[in-house]
Amino acid sequence: MALRINQTVPDFEAETSEGPIRFHDWIGDSWAILFSHPKDFTPVCTTEFGAVAQLADEWAKRGTKVIGISVDNAESHRKWKSDIQTFGGAEATFPIIADEGLEISKAYDMLPADAYLPDGRTPNDTATVRAVFIIGPDKQLKLAMTYPMNVGRNFAEILRALDALQMASKHGVAAPANWEQGRDVVIPATVSDADAKAKFGEFKTHFPYLRMTKDPSA
Repeated sequence: MALRINQTVPDFEAETSEGPIRFHDWIGDSWAILFSHPKDFTPVCTTEFGAVAQLADEWAKRGTKVIGISVDNAESHRKWKSDIQTFGGAEATFPIIADEGLEISKAYDMLPADAYLPDGRTPNDTATVRAVFIIGPDKQLKLAMTYPMNVGRNFAEILRALDALQMASKHGVAAPANWEQGRDVVIPATVSDADAKAKFGEFKTHFPYLRMTKDPSA
């Protein structure tokens, strides 16, 4: 069954490059981002995890834990981290989950239930394990993105989406197209004009259903 927005994400126990975890306990009261990869020691994924490592201060600033997952074992992950650090120029301190049995990839709907790893497999055998899941402190899925093998993930967009989710959650508003911190936000249509005035002060009405106000977190 597909994993849907606002659904509680599957909990699991797993071995990682940094030791064993239970996923929901590991998240705790933080936001979390799960980055999946089809195989260790692959070129695009190495550049991506290098980018994740470089952004360590940005994740911390947003109270967000990051974790990777690949269908290789924890020892392979630890060896791969050396290449990630060399390429990215930053230590990859985040854990990478070992999913050799594909249980987690299947639970998160990245692979079909009958998927298996053939002998001599290549990254193409697990190509759909190229996803981003942003998870709230309530353990619910807030956003999911899936990428093909030949397009690296845009981490500026992942940070922007995380900012928008956290802003919307905290202030009860919505982020319009191309929103960035400090730009005007959308007042939900369920909020009356009187309540919007009391909560946000001045706002602009484009249409009865589209009203915008200043970013309350700015």
